Amino acid sequence: MLPATTPVPFSAEQKQWYEQACAKIDPKRLQRLLFDLTDIHSPTGATRAASEFMVAHLDKVGFEAGYQPLTETSGNVKAQYKGLGGGAAVMLYAPIDTHLECTPEERALLTGPATEADMQPRAQQVDDWVFGLGASNPKGMIATLTEVATALIEAKVPLRGDLLMGMADGGMPVDISARQHAGMSGGVLHLLNRGMYPDFAIIMKPWNWVYHEEPGMAWFKLRVYGTLGYAGVPHDIPGFRSSVGATATVIPELERWILDYAENNTSGVIKPHGWIAGVRGGDPERPAFPSFLTELFFDVRVNPRMSPADVKAQFAAFVADLKARRPELDMDWEMYGSTPGGTTDPQNWIIQSCKRGWEHIEGRPHGTPDWLAGQTDGAALRRWGVPTARIGWPWPAQGAPLPVAEGLGGMGATYIPELLPCARKVMYALIDTLTRSRSEVGL
Repeated sequence: MLPATTPVPFSAEQKQWYEQACAKIDPKRLQRLLFDLTDIHSPTGATRAASEFMVAHLDKVGFEAGYQPLTETSGNVKAQYKGLGGGAAVMLYAPIDTHLECTPEERALLTGPATEADMQPRAQQVDDWVFGLGASNPKGMIATLTEVATALIEAKVPLRGDLLMGMADGGMPVDISARQHAGMSGGVLHLLNRGMYPDFAIIMKPWNWVYHEEPGMAWFKLRVYGTLGYAGVPHDIPGFRSSVGATATVIPELERWILDYAENNTSGVIKPHGWIAGVRGGDPERPAFPSFLTELFFDVRVNPRMSPADVKAQFAAFVADLKARRPELDMDWEMYGSTPGGTTDPQNWIIQSCKRGWEHIEGRPHGTPDWLAGQTDGAALRRWGVPTARIGWPWPAQGAPLPVAEGLGGMGATYIPELLPCARKVMYALIDTLTRSRSEVGL
Protein backbone atom coordinates (compact mmCIF):
# COMPACT_ATOMS: atom_id res chain seq x y z
CA MET A 1 0.00 0.00 0.00
CA LEU A 2 1.47 3.32 -1.08
CA PRO A 3 1.10 6.38 1.17
CA ALA A 4 -1.62 8.91 0.48
CA THR A 5 -0.76 11.78 -1.82
CA THR A 6 0.76 14.80 -0.08
CA PRO A 7 -1.47 17.87 -0.60
CA VAL A 8 0.27 21.04 -1.80
CA PRO A 9 -2.45 23.48 -2.88
CA PHE A 10 -2.08 25.78 -5.88
CA SER A 11 -1.99 29.49 -5.21
CA ALA A 12 -4.60 31.65 -6.91
CA GLU A 13 -2.00 32.58 -9.56
CA GLN A 14 -1.09 28.96 -10.19
CA LYS A 15 -4.75 28.06 -10.61
CA GLN A 16 -5.12 30.82 -13.18
CA TRP A 17 -1.94 29.78 -15.03
CA TYR A 18 -3.11 26.17 -15.08
CA GLU A 19 -6.53 27.07 -16.48
CA GLN A 20 -4.98 29.36 -19.10
CA ALA A 21 -2.50 26.70 -20.19
CA CYS A 22 -5.10 23.93 -20.35
CA ALA A 23 -7.31 26.19 -22.45
CA LYS A 24 -4.52 26.35 -25.03
CA ILE A 25 -4.41 22.53 -25.48
CA ASP A 26 -5.63 21.95 -29.03
CA PRO A 27 -6.81 18.40 -29.84
CA LYS A 28 -6.75 19.02 -33.59
CA ARG A 29 -3.18 20.29 -33.48
CA LEU A 30 -2.20 17.26 -31.41
CA GLN A 31 -3.86 14.99 -34.00
CA ARG A 32 -2.08 16.68 -36.93
CA LEU A 33 1.29 16.25 -35.27
CA LEU A 34 0.54 12.63 -34.41
CA PHE A 35 -0.51 11.88 -37.99
CA ASP A 36 2.59 13.51 -39.48
CA LEU A 37 4.97 11.79 -37.05
CA THR A 38 3.30 8.38 -37.44
CA ASP A 39 3.72 8.73 -41.20
CA ILE A 40 7.53 8.70 -40.73
CA HIS A 41 8.76 5.14 -40.23
CA SER A 42 11.22 5.01 -37.32
CA PRO A 43 12.25 1.48 -36.32
CA THR A 44 14.94 1.11 -33.66
CA GLY A 45 18.28 2.26 -35.01
CA ALA A 46 16.72 4.20 -37.91
CA THR A 47 14.99 7.19 -36.33
CA ARG A 48 16.87 10.01 -38.02
CA ALA A 49 13.99 11.29 -40.18
CA ALA A 50 11.50 11.25 -37.30
CA SER A 51 13.93 12.92 -34.91
CA GLU A 52 14.87 15.63 -37.39
CA PHE A 53 11.17 16.26 -38.01
CA MET A 54 10.57 16.75 -34.29
CA VAL A 55 13.57 19.07 -33.95
CA ALA A 56 12.14 21.32 -36.65
CA HIS A 57 8.69 21.21 -35.05
CA LEU A 58 9.95 22.09 -31.58
CA ASP A 59 11.98 24.97 -32.99
CA LYS A 60 8.79 26.43 -34.45
CA VAL A 61 6.88 26.32 -31.16
CA GLY A 62 9.56 28.16 -29.15
CA PHE A 63 12.15 25.63 -28.01
CA GLU A 64 15.87 25.75 -28.59
CA ALA A 65 15.98 22.34 -30.25
CA GLY A 66 18.79 20.26 -31.70
CA TYR A 67 19.41 16.93 -33.34
CA GLN A 68 21.86 14.65 -31.52
CA PRO A 69 23.28 12.07 -33.95
CA LEU A 70 23.96 8.56 -32.74
CA THR A 71 24.80 6.92 -36.08
CA GLU A 72 24.34 7.74 -39.76
CA THR A 73 20.77 6.49 -39.56
CA SER A 74 19.66 7.52 -36.11
CA GLY A 75 19.68 10.22 -33.47
CA ASN A 76 17.95 11.87 -30.53
CA VAL A 77 15.94 15.05 -30.00
CA LYS A 78 17.04 17.52 -27.33
CA ALA A 79 15.12 20.71 -26.66
CA GLN A 80 15.02 23.42 -24.00
CA TYR A 81 12.70 26.28 -23.09
CA LYS A 82 14.43 28.43 -20.51
CA GLY A 83 12.64 29.77 -17.47
CA LEU A 84 13.31 32.94 -15.54
CA GLY A 85 15.80 31.24 -13.23
CA GLY A 86 15.90 29.72 -9.78
CA GLY A 87 13.62 26.78 -10.54
CA ALA A 88 13.96 23.12 -11.33
CA ALA A 89 14.59 21.62 -14.77
CA VAL A 90 11.89 19.15 -15.80
CA MET A 91 12.27 16.91 -18.85
CA LEU A 92 9.27 15.54 -20.69
CA TYR A 93 10.57 12.33 -22.20
CA ALA A 94 9.47 9.67 -24.69
CA PRO A 95 11.31 7.22 -26.93
CA ILE A 96 10.88 7.78 -30.66
CA ASP A 97 11.60 4.30 -32.08
CA THR A 98 8.97 1.68 -32.89
CA HIS A 99 9.17 -1.97 -31.89
CA LEU A 100 8.59 -3.40 -35.39
CA GLU A 101 10.32 -3.06 -38.78
CA CYS A 102 7.37 -4.12 -40.96
CA THR A 103 9.59 -6.07 -43.35
CA PRO A 104 8.42 -9.18 -45.27
CA GLU A 105 10.84 -11.26 -43.19
CA GLU A 106 9.33 -9.94 -39.97
CA ARG A 107 5.80 -10.68 -41.16
CA ALA A 108 6.79 -14.22 -42.08
CA LEU A 109 8.21 -14.99 -38.64
CA LEU A 110 7.13 -12.53 -35.93
CA THR A 111 3.90 -10.69 -36.68
CA GLY A 112 1.98 -12.76 -39.20
CA PRO A 113 0.32 -11.06 -42.22
CA ALA A 114 -0.02 -7.76 -40.32
CA THR A 115 -2.70 -6.28 -42.56
CA GLU A 116 -4.40 -4.30 -39.77
CA ALA A 117 -4.34 -0.50 -39.66
CA ASP A 118 -2.14 -0.32 -36.56
CA MET A 119 0.54 -2.51 -38.16
CA GLN A 120 1.31 -0.27 -41.13
CA PRO A 121 4.33 2.09 -41.30
CA ARG A 122 2.10 4.83 -42.63
CA ALA A 123 -0.60 6.92 -40.98
CA GLN A 124 -4.35 6.80 -41.47
CA GLN A 125 -6.94 9.08 -39.91
CA VAL A 126 -10.64 8.47 -39.29
CA ASP A 127 -12.51 11.18 -37.36
CA ASP A 128 -10.72 11.49 -33.97
CA TRP A 129 -8.59 8.37 -34.58
CA VAL A 130 -5.03 8.04 -35.86
CA PHE A 131 -3.71 4.66 -36.97
CA GLY A 132 -0.28 3.42 -37.94
CA LEU A 133 2.71 1.67 -36.41
CA GLY A 134 3.51 3.34 -33.09
CA ALA A 135 0.64 5.84 -33.29
CA SER A 136 -0.15 5.04 -29.67
CA ASN A 137 3.26 4.04 -28.31
CA PRO A 138 5.56 5.93 -28.68
CA LYS A 139 4.22 8.57 -31.05
CA GLY A 140 0.99 9.28 -29.21
CA MET A 141 3.13 10.04 -26.18
CA ILE A 142 5.43 12.36 -28.15
CA ALA A 143 2.51 14.24 -29.69
CA THR A 144 0.73 14.64 -26.33
CA LEU A 145 3.79 15.86 -24.45
CA THR A 146 4.60 18.25 -27.31
CA GLU A 147 1.07 19.64 -27.24
CA VAL A 148 1.30 20.18 -23.46
CA ALA A 149 4.60 22.01 -23.86
CA THR A 150 3.27 24.09 -26.76
CA ALA A 151 0.18 25.12 -24.80
CA LEU A 152 2.31 26.05 -21.78
CA ILE A 153 4.53 28.27 -23.91
CA GLU A 154 1.55 29.88 -25.66
CA ALA A 155 -0.07 30.67 -22.31
CA LYS A 156 3.01 32.70 -21.38
CA VAL A 157 3.16 31.22 -17.89
CA PRO A 158 6.12 32.80 -16.02
CA LEU A 159 8.16 29.66 -15.47
CA ARG A 160 11.02 29.76 -13.00
CA GLY A 161 12.45 26.43 -14.06
CA ASP A 162 13.55 25.13 -17.46
CA LEU A 163 11.29 22.90 -19.53
CA LEU A 164 13.24 20.24 -21.42
CA MET A 165 12.00 17.79 -24.01
CA GLY A 166 13.91 14.61 -24.81
CA MET A 167 13.19 11.91 -27.38
CA ALA A 168 15.66 9.09 -27.89
CA ASP A 169 16.24 6.07 -30.07
CA GLY A 170 16.67 2.69 -28.42
CA GLY A 171 13.64 2.81 -26.16
CA MET A 172 12.28 -0.51 -27.38
CA PRO A 173 13.39 -3.73 -25.61
CA VAL A 174 15.39 -4.99 -28.58
CA ASP A 175 19.03 -5.38 -29.65
CA ILE A 176 19.37 -4.64 -33.37
CA SER A 177 22.82 -5.98 -34.26
CA ALA A 178 22.65 -4.68 -37.85
CA ARG A 179 22.38 -1.10 -36.52
CA GLN A 180 25.20 -1.03 -34.00
CA HIS A 181 23.11 -2.91 -31.43
CA ALA A 182 20.48 -0.17 -31.13
CA GLY A 183 18.02 -0.67 -28.28
CA MET A 184 18.29 -1.44 -24.57
CA SER A 185 17.92 2.28 -23.60
CA GLY A 186 21.14 3.26 -25.35
CA GLY A 187 19.78 6.54 -26.70
CA VAL A 188 18.47 7.97 -23.44
CA LEU A 189 21.83 7.39 -21.72
CA HIS A 190 23.52 9.25 -24.58
CA LEU A 191 21.02 12.08 -24.04
CA LEU A 192 21.71 12.29 -20.30
CA ASN A 193 25.48 12.16 -20.73
CA ARG A 194 25.53 15.07 -23.16
CA GLY A 195 23.88 17.97 -21.45
CA MET A 196 20.26 16.87 -20.99
CA TYR A 197 20.37 15.84 -17.33
CA PRO A 198 17.29 17.31 -15.57
CA ASP A 199 16.23 17.63 -11.94
CA PHE A 200 13.06 15.64 -12.68
CA ALA A 201 11.59 13.71 -15.58
CA ILE A 202 8.08 12.76 -16.62
CA ILE A 203 7.65 9.86 -19.01
CA MET A 204 4.29 9.11 -20.60
CA LYS A 205 3.36 5.48 -21.16
CA PRO A 206 0.13 3.43 -21.36
CA TRP A 207 -2.04 2.71 -18.31
CA ASN A 208 -3.90 5.31 -16.35
CA TRP A 209 -1.74 5.47 -13.24
CA VAL A 210 1.31 7.25 -11.84
CA TYR A 211 4.23 4.85 -11.34
CA HIS A 212 7.38 5.62 -9.38
CA GLU A 213 9.29 2.55 -10.57
CA GLU A 214 9.68 0.19 -13.52
CA PRO A 215 11.34 -3.18 -14.05
CA GLY A 216 14.47 -4.13 -15.92
CA MET A 217 14.97 -7.16 -18.16
CA ALA A 218 16.92 -10.41 -18.16
CA TRP A 219 17.26 -12.30 -21.44
CA PHE A 220 18.22 -15.97 -21.41
CA LYS A 221 19.05 -18.71 -23.89
CA LEU A 222 18.51 -22.27 -22.73
CA ARG A 223 20.18 -24.85 -24.99
CA VAL A 224 18.97 -28.45 -25.03
CA TYR A 225 21.33 -30.96 -26.62
CA GLY A 226 20.83 -34.30 -28.31
CA THR A 227 22.58 -35.99 -31.21
CA LEU A 228 22.44 -35.59 -34.96
CA GLY A 229 19.81 -37.97 -36.25
CA TYR A 230 18.34 -39.30 -39.47
CA ALA A 231 14.71 -39.75 -40.46
CA GLY A 232 15.40 -43.17 -41.93
CA VAL A 233 16.30 -44.91 -38.66
CA PRO A 234 13.99 -46.35 -35.96
CA HIS A 235 13.09 -44.23 -32.95
CA ASP A 236 14.70 -46.73 -30.61
CA ILE A 237 18.12 -46.72 -32.26
CA PRO A 238 20.84 -46.88 -29.57
CA GLY A 239 22.71 -43.64 -28.91
CA PHE A 240 20.26 -41.23 -30.57
CA ARG A 241 18.79 -38.48 -28.41
CA SER A 242 16.32 -35.98 -29.86
CA SER A 243 17.00 -32.41 -28.80
CA VAL A 244 13.52 -31.47 -30.02
CA GLY A 245 11.80 -34.12 -27.93
CA ALA A 246 13.83 -33.17 -24.87
CA THR A 247 12.90 -29.51 -25.41
CA ALA A 248 9.24 -30.48 -25.36
CA THR A 249 9.89 -31.79 -21.85
CA VAL A 250 11.73 -28.63 -20.80
CA ILE A 251 9.16 -26.09 -22.03
CA PRO A 252 6.39 -26.81 -19.46
CA GLU A 253 9.02 -26.88 -16.70
CA LEU A 254 10.32 -23.49 -17.81
CA GLU A 255 6.83 -22.02 -18.11
CA ARG A 256 6.06 -23.10 -14.53
CA TRP A 257 9.31 -21.57 -13.33
CA ILE A 258 8.51 -18.25 -15.04
CA LEU A 259 5.11 -18.09 -13.31
CA ASP A 260 6.65 -18.97 -9.95
CA TYR A 261 9.43 -16.44 -10.52
CA ALA A 262 6.91 -13.64 -11.06
CA GLU A 263 5.02 -14.54 -7.87
CA ASN A 264 8.16 -14.92 -5.77
CA ASN A 265 9.69 -11.63 -6.87
CA THR A 266 6.68 -9.33 -6.72
CA SER A 267 7.19 -6.22 -4.60
CA GLY A 268 6.49 -2.51 -4.67
CA VAL A 269 4.25 -2.02 -7.71
CA ILE A 270 6.19 -4.49 -9.90
CA LYS A 271 5.16 -8.03 -10.81
CA PRO A 272 8.03 -9.19 -13.05
CA HIS A 273 6.32 -11.34 -15.67
CA GLY A 274 8.12 -13.18 -18.45
CA TRP A 275 7.40 -15.23 -21.58
CA ILE A 276 9.18 -17.76 -23.76
CA ALA A 277 9.72 -15.83 -26.99
CA GLY A 278 10.85 -18.59 -29.32
CA VAL A 279 12.25 -22.04 -30.03
CA ARG A 280 15.05 -22.43 -32.56
CA GLY A 281 16.71 -25.52 -33.97
CA GLY A 282 17.32 -27.59 -37.05
CA ASP A 283 17.67 -26.66 -40.71
CA PRO A 284 14.55 -26.55 -42.91
CA GLU A 285 16.74 -27.42 -45.89
CA ARG A 286 17.71 -30.69 -44.16
CA PRO A 287 14.48 -32.04 -42.65
CA ALA A 288 15.87 -35.58 -42.81
CA PHE A 289 18.42 -34.75 -40.11
CA PRO A 290 17.15 -33.82 -36.63
CA SER A 291 19.68 -31.41 -35.14
CA PHE A 292 21.81 -31.95 -32.08
CA LEU A 293 20.70 -28.58 -30.59
CA THR A 294 17.36 -26.90 -29.89
CA GLU A 295 17.39 -23.52 -28.21
CA LEU A 296 14.81 -21.61 -26.16
CA PHE A 297 15.08 -17.87 -25.64
CA PHE A 298 13.02 -15.76 -23.28
CA ASP A 299 12.78 -12.55 -21.25
CA VAL A 300 11.86 -12.19 -17.58
CA ARG A 301 11.50 -8.81 -15.95
CA VAL A 302 13.69 -7.61 -13.08
CA ASN A 303 12.21 -5.98 -9.99
CA PRO A 304 14.15 -2.80 -9.07
CA ARG A 305 14.89 -4.27 -5.62
CA MET A 306 16.97 -7.02 -7.21
CA SER A 307 19.71 -7.11 -9.84
CA PRO A 308 20.02 -9.09 -13.07
CA ALA A 309 22.66 -11.12 -11.23
CA ASP A 310 20.01 -12.12 -8.67
CA VAL A 311 17.75 -13.31 -11.50
CA LYS A 312 20.67 -15.18 -13.03
CA ALA A 313 21.25 -17.01 -9.75
CA GLN A 314 17.57 -17.95 -9.49
CA PHE A 315 17.58 -19.33 -13.02
CA ALA A 316 20.79 -21.27 -12.35
CA ALA A 317 19.07 -22.91 -9.38
CA PHE A 318 16.11 -23.85 -11.57
CA VAL A 319 18.33 -25.49 -14.20
CA ALA A 320 20.33 -27.35 -11.53
CA ASP A 321 17.13 -28.66 -9.97
CA LEU A 322 15.72 -29.70 -13.35
CA LYS A 323 18.92 -31.57 -14.21
CA ALA A 324 18.81 -33.36 -10.86
CA ARG A 325 15.22 -34.45 -11.44
CA ARG A 326 15.73 -35.28 -15.11
CA PRO A 327 19.34 -36.48 -15.46
CA GLU A 328 18.75 -37.52 -19.08
CA LEU A 329 18.52 -33.84 -20.09
CA ASP A 330 21.73 -32.34 -21.46
CA MET A 331 21.47 -28.54 -21.17
CA ASP A 332 23.42 -25.35 -20.79
CA TRP A 333 22.38 -21.72 -20.76
CA GLU A 334 23.47 -18.09 -20.76
CA MET A 335 22.06 -14.69 -19.87
CA TYR A 336 22.68 -12.67 -23.04
CA GLY A 337 20.94 -9.40 -22.21
CA SER A 338 20.18 -7.50 -19.03
CA THR A 339 19.08 -4.12 -17.74
CA PRO A 340 18.34 -3.41 -14.07
CA GLY A 341 15.08 -1.88 -12.95
CA GLY A 342 14.82 1.60 -11.51
CA THR A 343 12.88 3.24 -8.70
CA THR A 344 12.22 6.72 -7.36
CA ASP A 345 11.22 7.44 -3.77
CA PRO A 346 7.40 7.56 -3.91
CA GLN A 347 7.54 10.66 -1.70
CA ASN A 348 9.74 12.52 -4.20
CA TRP A 349 8.31 15.82 -5.38
CA ILE A 350 7.74 14.79 -9.01
CA ILE A 351 5.88 11.62 -8.04
CA GLN A 352 3.66 13.49 -5.63
CA SER A 353 3.11 16.33 -8.10
CA CYS A 354 2.01 13.93 -10.85
CA LYS A 355 -0.30 12.18 -8.40
CA ARG A 356 -1.81 15.53 -7.42
CA GLY A 357 -2.43 16.18 -11.12
CA TRP A 358 -3.92 12.71 -11.53
CA GLU A 359 -6.26 13.21 -8.57
CA HIS A 360 -7.23 16.69 -9.77
CA ILE A 361 -8.47 15.25 -13.09
CA GLU A 362 -9.81 11.91 -11.85
CA GLY A 363 -11.55 13.38 -8.80
CA ARG A 364 -10.53 10.50 -6.53
CA PRO A 365 -7.53 9.31 -4.48
CA HIS A 366 -4.83 7.68 -6.55
CA GLY A 367 -4.30 4.67 -4.31
CA THR A 368 -2.09 1.73 -5.29
CA PRO A 369 -1.82 1.18 -9.07
CA ASP A 370 -2.17 -2.10 -10.92
CA TRP A 371 0.89 -4.34 -11.04
CA LEU A 372 3.41 -3.28 -13.67
CA ALA A 373 5.82 -5.37 -15.75
CA GLY A 374 6.30 -3.18 -18.81
CA GLN A 375 9.83 -1.86 -19.28
CA THR A 376 10.64 1.67 -20.51
CA ASP A 377 13.51 4.13 -20.56
CA GLY A 378 12.09 5.41 -17.28
CA ALA A 379 14.02 2.65 -15.53
CA ALA A 380 17.26 3.95 -17.06
CA LEU A 381 16.47 7.53 -16.06
CA ARG A 382 15.94 6.46 -12.47
CA ARG A 383 19.07 4.28 -12.43
CA TRP A 384 21.09 7.32 -13.47
CA GLY A 385 19.69 9.32 -10.58
CA VAL A 386 16.87 11.27 -12.26
CA PRO A 387 13.67 11.21 -10.16
CA THR A 388 11.11 10.07 -12.73
CA ALA A 389 7.34 9.73 -12.79
CA ARG A 390 5.52 7.57 -15.32
CA ILE A 391 1.99 8.72 -16.13
CA GLY A 392 -0.41 7.43 -18.74
CA TRP A 393 -3.82 6.94 -20.25
CA PRO A 394 -6.23 3.99 -20.73
CA TRP A 395 -4.88 1.42 -23.19
CA PRO A 396 -5.66 -0.22 -25.55
CA ALA A 397 -8.20 2.07 -27.18
CA GLN A 398 -11.60 0.48 -27.64
CA GLY A 399 -14.08 0.77 -30.50
CA ALA A 400 -11.64 1.44 -33.35
CA PRO A 401 -13.37 2.09 -36.70
CA LEU A 402 -10.63 0.18 -38.58
CA PRO A 403 -9.37 -3.37 -37.96
CA VAL A 404 -6.53 -3.51 -35.42
CA ALA A 405 -4.33 -6.43 -34.41
CA GLU A 406 -5.11 -8.55 -31.38
CA GLY A 407 -2.63 -8.75 -28.52
CA LEU A 408 0.15 -6.19 -28.54
CA GLY A 409 -0.12 -5.48 -32.26
CA GLY A 410 1.56 -2.39 -33.62
CA MET A 411 0.67 -0.19 -30.63
CA GLY A 412 -0.80 2.03 -33.30
CA ALA A 413 -4.46 2.90 -32.65
CA THR A 414 -5.06 6.20 -30.88
CA TYR A 415 -8.32 7.92 -29.99
CA ILE A 416 -7.35 11.55 -29.42
CA PRO A 417 -9.95 12.37 -26.71
CA GLU A 418 -8.44 9.65 -24.49
CA LEU A 419 -5.08 11.46 -24.49
CA LEU A 420 -6.45 14.76 -23.22
CA PRO A 421 -6.96 13.88 -19.52
CA CYS A 422 -3.35 12.72 -19.37
CA ALA A 423 -2.27 15.96 -21.04
CA ARG A 424 -4.02 17.97 -18.31
CA LYS A 425 -2.41 15.83 -15.60
CA VAL A 426 1.04 16.50 -17.05
CA MET A 427 0.22 20.20 -17.32
CA TYR A 428 -0.70 20.22 -13.64
CA ALA A 429 2.68 18.76 -12.69
CA LEU A 430 4.50 21.29 -14.88
CA ILE A 431 2.69 24.28 -13.36
CA ASP A 432 3.15 22.76 -9.90
CA THR A 433 6.90 22.30 -10.39
CA LEU A 434 8.18 24.92 -12.84
CA THR A 435 6.55 27.92 -11.15
CA ARG A 436 8.24 27.26 -7.80
CA SER A 437 11.75 27.80 -6.48
CA ARG A 438 14.19 24.91 -6.23
CA SER A 439 13.86 24.85 -2.47
CA GLU A 440 10.07 24.56 -2.69
CA VAL A 441 10.39 21.34 -4.70
CA GLY A 442 12.93 19.76 -2.39
CA LEU A 443 16.15 20.62 -4.25
